[in-house]
Amino acid sequence: MDQKQSLDTICIQGGWQPKNGEPRVLPIYQSTTFKYETSEQMGRLFDLEESGYFYTRLANPTNDAVANKICALEGGVAAMLTSSGQAANMYAVLNICSAGDHIVSAATIYGGTSNLFTVTLKRFGIECTLVDPDASEEELEKAFRPNTRAVFGETIANPALVVLDIEKFARLAHKHEVPLIIDNTFATPINCRPFEWGADIVTHSTTKYMDGHALCVGGCIVDSGNFDWDAHADKYPGLTTPDDSYHGVVYTKKFGKGAYITKATAQLMRDMGSIQSPQNAFLLNVGLETLHLRMPRHCENALKVAQYLKSREDVAWVNYPGLEGDKYYELAQKYMPNGTCGVISFGLKGGRAAAGEFMDKLKLAAIVTHVADARTSVLHPASHTHRQLSDEQLVEAGVDPSLIRLSVGIEDVKDIIADIEQALA
Repeated sequence: MDQKQSLDTICIQGGWQPKNGEPRVLPIYQSTTFKYETSEQMGRLFDLEESGYFYTRLANPTNDAVANKICALEGGVAAMLTSSGQAANMYAVLNICSAGDHIVSAATIYGGTSNLFTVTLKRFGIECTLVDPDASEEELEKAFRPNTRAVFGETIANPALVVLDIEKFARLAHKHEVPLIIDNTFATPINCRPFEWGADIVTHSTTKYMDGHALCVGGCIVDSGNFDWDAHADKYPGLTTPDDSYHGVVYTKKFGKGAYITKATAQLMRDMGSIQSPQNAFLLNVGLETLHLRMPRHCENALKVAQYLKSREDVAWVNYPGLEGDKYYELAQKYMPNGTCGVISFGLKGGRAAAGEFMDKLKLAAIVTHVADARTSVLHPASHTHRQLSDEQLVEAGVDPSLIRLSVGIEDVKDIIADIEQALA
């Protein structure tokens, strides 16, 4: 597809280009396996000598079409779908890190990712240093070690709503000759394209706004193709030296800018198998077709709700990067001038107890362990998603124990505000 096309057009037409007589709508290739005429043809696929499909765990036409659409939206060179956003972040790191390596990550990331990096990957022998994203470059510099292999952050942190200074983090990562990985779930490429600000790899939990309807869990990794793995070959032997499990193929030599995603597919997906089902990829594609229409409405509604909450006496504080006067308003204007996301965090003067009471009285907004879909929903992270963290760890992750996460949907904003009003009353 012509890369000069607007994001709106890519949302609808990207990824699937039917040929004469083929289905206009992306089909679901609901098959685990694919037939070939000769043994030699199949062998070439297994040798990575030819591209094609032989087993859905490695690649599937439905999945590839959707990955290509997300790749075009982000402006990358290659992408792969995973079974969840968690799998995307895990693969993004494991693709370039192994036992004895180290990563630097913003502390204000999603609780599940924080746990993945500090607990699970630690068992794999990969260390992680969490840093305050607002710290100065001099301060952040101290976190780097000779064995640092990647830097990680979220465009807009879930649920702290900290806006990452992408250029600052990219500068530091590149000074230390490592890539910057950005989780762009909350902003989506409609509101922010991290590659344009120096990020090297982007991940998504497609479960959120991309799907948009709370239908299917999924993830995606997109590579910009900008990081020169060969220039730092000693740090990334997995990409720059022969892979004995594939007849000694050297990914950077054979696949050039496609090396990172090819390795993640041919090696990690082959061995760990966190594939997205073609059925889910199909549903994700249906969501993507309206992403450019939904995001402005989410942002518009969220801003009105944030302004309403700020006007209330019983509300202690409101965080929303799109709200003038917010701590991250300036950074949001720089990186996301057209809007941030539909998620707001706030606290009530009654604290933790009042949060539960308020949530129980909501009628239109549902208490769910989800965020970023068409329906308005609410969650108390300290009691739900982040309950494995102590109060001290909650504060480090930018989550006030009284924080209520409100995901503003695309219903009529008057109805959303009326529901909040009756619950507060």
